[in-house]
Amino acid sequence: MDMTSVADSGPLDTLQHEVAVFARRAEQTRLGGVGQVRNSMDRAAYLLLNRLDKEGPMGVKALAASMGIDSSTVTRQVAPLVDTGLVKRTSHPEDGRAVVLQLSPRGQSRLDEVRASRRQLMAELTQDWAPEERTAFCTLLTRFNTALSSRMAPQGAAGTDAPS
Repeated sequence: MDMTSVADSGPLDTLQHEVAVFARRAEQTRLGGVGQVRNSMDRAAYLLLNRLDKEGPMGVKALAASMGIDSSTVTRQVAPLVDTGLVKRTSHPEDGRAVVLQLSPRGQSRLDEVRASRRQLMAELTQDWAPEERTAFCTLLTRFNTALSSRMAPQGAAGTDAPS
C-alpha cells in the first residue's frame, strides 16, 4: 500500500503513537502481574514456557521455528530455565541422540502462578470494560500481533507469540 495515498492519517497517527506508548510502558513495568509474582518472570522465559506448555515437548529447532526466532537465541534463553529446573532436557523418545525440551512440574507450577498474576492485572486494568470490549480488544490485538509477526518473519516462516 502506498502510504501517501492514505486519506485519513489521523487514526494511523494515533495508532502509531499509542503503540509506542504501550511498548514503553510494557517494557517499564514488564506487565508482570500483581502481588509477589509481579515482574518475577522475564518476557523471554514466559514466552518459552508458554510455548512448551501449549505445544508439548520439542527440540530447540522446532521451538525456535514455532516462535519465529533463531535456534541460538532459544539455546541462550532456555539455558537459565534448565539451570533453575523450570525446563527439563530429555532424550527424544524415537531418537535417543536428540534432545527434547519439556516443561518440568516446577516450570508448570511457576507458569500457572505467573499466568494467574498476569490475569489478575488484566482484570484490574480492564475492570470497567464491558465483556464485549475485552473480547473485541483481544481479537484486534491478536490480529495486529499476527500481522506484525507475519511482516517481520522470514518468508514462509511466520512464527507468532500470540496465544494458541
